[in-house]
Amino acid sequence: MTTATRCSVAQQTLTKDLLVKMHKYWQAANYLSVGQIYLLDNPLLKEALKREHVKPRLLGHWGTTPGLNFIYVHANRLIKERDLNMIYITGPGHGGPGLVANAWLEGSYEEFYPSIDRSAAGMQRLFKQFSFPRGIPSHVAPETPGSMHEGGELGYAVSHAFGAAFDNPDQVVLAVVGDGEAETGPLAASWHSNKYLHPVNDGFVLPILHLNGYKIANPTLLARLSKDELTKLFEGYGYTPHYVELKQPTFNEKLESFEEIHTAMATMLDTVMDELTAIRAAAKAEMDAGKPITRPKWPMIIMRTPKGWTGPKEIDGKKVEDYWRSHQVPFSDMTPEHVAALQTWMKSYQPETLFDETGALKQELVELAPAGIKRIGSNPVVHGQVTKDLRMPDFRKYEFKFDKPGTASCEATREMGKFLRDVMKDNEDSRNFRIFGPDETASNRWNNVFEVSGKTWFADYFEADKTNDYLSQDGRVMEILSEHTCQGWLEAYNLTGRHGFFSCYEAFIHVIDSMFNQHAKWLKTTREINWRKPVPSLNYLLTSHVWRQDHNGFSHQDPGFIDHVVNKKAEVIRVYLPPDANTLLSVTDHVLRSRHYVNVVVAGKQPALQYLTMDQAIKHCTKGAGIWDWASNDEGGEPDVVMACAGEIPTMEALAATDLLRQHFPDLKIRFVNVVDLMTLQPEEEHPHGMSDREFDALFTADKPVMFAFHGYPWLIHRLTYRRNGHSNIHARGYIEEGSTSTPFDMVVVNQLDRFNLAIDVIDRVEKLQKTGAHVRQKFVDKLVEHEQYIAEHGDDLPEVKNWKWPY
Repeated sequence: MTTATRCSVAQQTLTKDLLVKMHKYWQAANYLSVGQIYLLDNPLLKEALKREHVKPRLLGHWGTTPGLNFIYVHANRLIKERDLNMIYITGPGHGGPGLVANAWLEGSYEEFYPSIDRSAAGMQRLFKQFSFPRGIPSHVAPETPGSMHEGGELGYAVSHAFGAAFDNPDQVVLAVVGDGEAETGPLAASWHSNKYLHPVNDGFVLPILHLNGYKIANPTLLARLSKDELTKLFEGYGYTPHYVELKQPTFNEKLESFEEIHTAMATMLDTVMDELTAIRAAAKAEMDAGKPITRPKWPMIIMRTPKGWTGPKEIDGKKVEDYWRSHQVPFSDMTPEHVAALQTWMKSYQPETLFDETGALKQELVELAPAGIKRIGSNPVVHGQVTKDLRMPDFRKYEFKFDKPGTASCEATREMGKFLRDVMKDNEDSRNFRIFGPDETASNRWNNVFEVSGKTWFADYFEADKTNDYLSQDGRVMEILSEHTCQGWLEAYNLTGRHGFFSCYEAFIHVIDSMFNQHAKWLKTTREINWRKPVPSLNYLLTSHVWRQDHNGFSHQDPGFIDHVVNKKAEVIRVYLPPDANTLLSVTDHVLRSRHYVNVVVAGKQPALQYLTMDQAIKHCTKGAGIWDWASNDEGGEPDVVMACAGEIPTMEALAATDLLRQHFPDLKIRFVNVVDLMTLQPEEEHPHGMSDREFDALFTADKPVMFAFHGYPWLIHRLTYRRNGHSNIHARGYIEEGSTSTPFDMVVVNQLDRFNLAIDVIDRVEKLQKTGAHVRQKFVDKLVEHEQYIAEHGDDLPEVKNWKWPY
């Protein structure tokens, strides 16, 4: 750690009066932060601190907090002097006490939580609620005004910052990256987001890499690199790094020792803001001249401070400040000596000079904060208060038409792409819609969107790129081969009120499992916070799915993201398995209009049979599950068996099995049920889309065998239906972790989801066929043997399988 304050640009002169006030404001934020971690009562220390004033369980993180507070007070000055709209993203998410403290100081907190006002009683409630049962979490959470970044899991600060800046030209997004966070893979990829930021049409992102040297119990890598190596690293990422290296003060130093620290930070922030303004002006001049924009070298700040800055240097003879021991609670064994040390620490901030007798922040300090929605904690953009509806074309006009169900084929996601092309076109002026994906837009058959938008690109061009690859500095298709970065961009784009779709190969969406967790929990929690408004849903298209990954092999086969998603609260998640193009179009329109959900849509991109007209598709999707009359022969009576399915390939195999059974057993009564909204299988008490028991029994019966062909892992069907009357009669088939490089039909065969195995299952479970169906059963077993021999010789599926169509 450097022992002197250094700034890599010429120093600015601030007035002595402003320096004093800014320092006191920082002291106030630090005081409130320590108080939140430790105190249950006696908030202003008007009496000697006692053990009963301290919380019984001490939770929270101190180490990063004073640095975050320091940045916040300097951000306030910048906002006021330059009339900025600023979002503050806190990568070190467990710096929660600092962001809460600053929201309280600026007055945002009491506007959202009137009982926690700026008074002694309000301060006591502020302290008590922190990391307390039924209170607020220790990290920057949905309950924190001004936040849109949970930060509990590290790695997403930069991708969230850029996602918030896209199409938000009036926003400055301050992204503080902790040096522990900087070691994560998602963060490493997200630094490349600067190659996607438009200097004129998007907002400014200012990353601040906060190097305080330590993680929970180890040094951090970036803090131990030489300045030369660190500079080269970020220059390689395309940034111009500026350094603010702050000396190591003790918690009881006088104000004068801090003056150069505040001067250095203020100077640096003014410098980078001037650089950002100059970048925009230069880009605007190039645009006006009809020239391509020269990719900027975006500024960033690398700020070194001690970990646990302004806290005790030692406790019980062990180093604390500027060491990993300050990471969480510097001392938690509250002996009388430690209680006295805590009082000394808190009084070093001189609370009597910061707060008046009533506990309110002194007026001279109140005036440092911006006013109204200019306050970071009151920015409406991060509270969902600026969402605009999409202009939506009529999805019905994209209908794929055919003469008979199950006889014509198309690529369902290609039809979806035509619809999304026009969504993109209709919202071009409002800049309210983007598509995200890891290098898969064309692969997933969304090619038509390139008719109205290119792929965002500010890196270098080769000559061939200009004619063949749709690269565009003003593109609205976002492609980077990092699922983490795509997810982070879209999350923030949604949270700041805009709409999008994320397409991904089904097996590799698992890369962002934990990011989905965080976002789903954010949506669940914010549903219960009245000052946060519903934001556009996060929409996934999962394609290149398990049943059409026969060419890539076993590693590419995994439909388990659905299982992961349904673990989350019912008011947040939706899962759709449209069986054909028209149902996919209906679902797409629905999810783009929805608010505050995570919508998972699984659909195929390969040519596949089509079943429902648009009118039928709309009705079917509205119900979520229903009988396909044209595929059933039980009308007017009871079925002998219910053939159920969910998903594109399972639907085809279930229909083909139905065909086989009807050929060989004309008197067998089969009811064909398709499920497009997976959550309808749950009881209505468990999910808003769930069916009542009466509806479920009417559809599936309570006592007949149900053969359920499912897109994913079969046990999920049992998990969703275990409380139903006829659950013991449901026999689900799906992916059972079998398969490799083979043929499309062999994929379903090895997972026992194929038409022959489904038909055999019916023979085995329908009582009247158990005695009469032996010969037919043997034929189906022989077909499976024939299939195995045929693919081994020809490398392709049996013609009767490959060319099958619905015959009725």
